[in-house]
Amino acid sequence: MTDTLASDIAQAPFEGPEKLLEIWFAESPAHVPDAVDPKDPGRTGLRAVPRSVWEDMLDIVKCKVLSVVEGAELDAYLLSESSLFISPHRLILKTCGTTLNLLGLPRILAIAREQANLPTVHRCFYSRKSFMFPERQHGPHRDWKYEVEFLDAIFDNGAAYTVGKMNGDHWLLYMTGAAAPPSRSSKTPRSVPRPLDLKERTDSTIEILMSDLAPDARAPFLSAPTDLSPMEHAQALSESIGIASIFPASETVLDAYSFTPCGYSSNALIGSDGYFTIHVTPEAGWSYASFECNVPVPAAHASGAVSDARPDLKTLIRRVARIFQPGRLSVTLFVSSDEDEDEDELSAVEAAQKAFKAALTLPDKLEHVNGAGEAEDGGGVVNGAQKVCYRRTDKINYEFEGYELAFASFELC
Repeated sequence: MTDTLASDIAQAPFEGPEKLLEIWFAESPAHVPDAVDPKDPGRTGLRAVPRSVWEDMLDIVKCKVLSVVEGAELDAYLLSESSLFISPHRLILKTCGTTLNLLGLPRILAIAREQANLPTVHRCFYSRKSFMFPERQHGPHRDWKYEVEFLDAIFDNGAAYTVGKMNGDHWLLYMTGAAAPPSRSSKTPRSVPRPLDLKERTDSTIEILMSDLAPDARAPFLSAPTDLSPMEHAQALSESIGIASIFPASETVLDAYSFTPCGYSSNALIGSDGYFTIHVTPEAGWSYASFECNVPVPAAHASGAVSDARPDLKTLIRRVARIFQPGRLSVTLFVSSDEDEDEDELSAVEAAQKAFKAALTLPDKLEHVNGAGEAEDGGGVVNGAQKVCYRRTDKINYEFEGYELAFASFELC
């Protein structure tokens, strides 16, 4: 939600569900051309591109940079409409509202080619939830068919998928096949390492897309900053409701912003190259919140304990769902495949489905302290409020070239 849209809130709804574009120009940071001999240590590949260049690209998309947090291997841009993440080898652009996400793609490809010596795309992914107000979109985003046509005009190895009920909440995905690895030339440094074992470089993205937020969950995001700056207000809000402690505070760098008259966005860097991002549209009638995270977490801790460690997938989903109390939500895990997976063990997506269900539908002993540091009893009571229960309305697993997807949707019992 942007300040410029504030005057229109009473007349027009805001489209919370985001368009998510992820482009890989190499397999890993070690495979960008300047990785061996960087001009500025730590800033190679796309991270060496000046901020002003990215801001020019965002003008095409119709959004602005609010702030930037720089990590060891990842830069997180908080935008007027969602987020931009830049690694040496990968760019993630997530935008909401009526932004023109895909119109930024040709410029991104030109920037990578001209300023980072990355002329080819290793893989590209574009996804989004079904829009609440598709008639308000512009350009190729007016319809999934047009988005696919736009992408097909750029890539010759793409495929489009619809996951979920066409007459209900569903998830749309476009992905390209993996590019063939470049052949070694005389200009390729001999010290570039071979690709890491898949288990060592698992690519994992968890998304929790939530609609019909409970009034109590929406309320904190409906008050505009008064005596605090938008960032100070958002930081205090993040700490008070538990966002700041979704992951251990010791490894979380949080950048958050409260919009006027309402709305919230945050990026968090986790460790060297992990992130999560949250965006909230709190207005009644089209309330929506999204959570996205690339930190690989186990489906469940072996001991069942959470303590001060990173949460397992079940605990992570519970923490997020308790903060926003959605009436409906979909959960997806998109993860790179493991060809050596033991056939006698649960696959990554089946383990994820089990965690989704356990987090939202099954009675269980809950952690003693929730994400906000509030005491819970064994029955799921948080500060006097009973834990809500969901029923699963959809469960779908997909296998793609090099990736697997677990998708599930839930609604209140």
